[in-house]
Amino acid sequence: MLPIKETQSLRSTVTFRELEFGDYERIATLSSRYGFGTETREEWTHLWVNNPVSQAVPDWPMGWVLENQNGEIVGHMASVPLLYELGEQRLIACASRALVVEPQYRSYSFQLLNQFFRQKKIDLFLATTVNAYAVKMFEVFRASRVPVGTWDKAAFWITDYHGFRASLLKMQDLKAARLLKPLLPAGLLLQDTLRGRWWKTRSGSVEPESCTGFDERFENFWQELRNRYPNRLLANRSRAMLEWHFKPLLAKKWAWVLALSKDSSLIAYAIFVRRDNPVYSLTRIRLVDFQSLRDDQELLRPLLCCALERCRQEGIHMLEAVGFPPEKQKVIDRLSPRWRKLDAWRYFYKAGTPDLAERLKDPKRWDPSCFDGDASLLT
Repeated sequence: MLPIKETQSLRSTVTFRELEFGDYERIATLSSRYGFGTETREEWTHLWVNNPVSQAVPDWPMGWVLENQNGEIVGHMASVPLLYELGEQRLIACASRALVVEPQYRSYSFQLLNQFFRQKKIDLFLATTVNAYAVKMFEVFRASRVPVGTWDKAAFWITDYHGFRASLLKMQDLKAARLLKPLLPAGLLLQDTLRGRWWKTRSGSVEPESCTGFDERFENFWQELRNRYPNRLLANRSRAMLEWHFKPLLAKKWAWVLALSKDSSLIAYAIFVRRDNPVYSLTRIRLVDFQSLRDDQELLRPLLCCALERCRQEGIHMLEAVGFPPEKQKVIDRLSPRWRKLDAWRYFYKAGTPDLAERLKDPKRWDPSCFDGDASLLT
């Protein structure tokens, strides 16, 4: 273990080392204390044990921890390996995950990020769940904001007005709760009706297929997608990667896969993931990815409307979408969503080479979504 210099405010020795599977219980305790979800041990180890990239790179560091003199883990950051492509270039990427440090040890957060960005043979560093506390640190390490999409706001639709009202009034920072109470839920429903949100988001004649997993059609789709967009940075969406990425969520029925087909072949699909806020008893679904083999992004509309209808039927309070590029965002905007402000810009990246950094300055290279990084992994 590597000793870290003691600060004046801490009269204890802090040590730094790589994350190990045996750290699970202490990591889970630390993470849950600060609002992170807690996976089971099996779900947590799945991130590396069953990861197709980890299997090819067996010495990949899972992450790093900080321990105090009592052997307590007081800081943690994970590193998850991923695959990306840009034309014929195959890229090894890593995603930061669950950076959490006890308040009195926050000055050591830079040590964790330093190790993350010092990893060798990495083409692309990704951070897609950055919070307000971490933004400045990522900027210190010269990570850039993704140049496409709006990553500090979320578009959303209310799909259960009574449930949404109850959650809204539980939020401690909602100072105007009493004033808003008469408007909820009837007032919000009336507003949405007058603005056309209600009828615009009803399911039409097209009925997407609901998939319980990823069959061979998704592999064929991926091969065609990568050939169709050779100049675009693409996260690997092979059947194997999709199965690894969403396996825990599908097992919990926290992920929906909706697809459109023609002549038994997929032409588009969208993936939605549960992102509840248990503190406020808020149930929420997020659109995390949409891919199409046609240039017409309107195929997103029936998929999104189908998901909205399902939310209504299942009593889920809201559906949201974050960070899509302009062509896809236009389809979302035509369904008249509401907007909420996030506490920070969520998506940062850093290229491992000057050549790749220069290429990624071009917004046309990007098609970002919450499939990138760790934004749609189980948390």
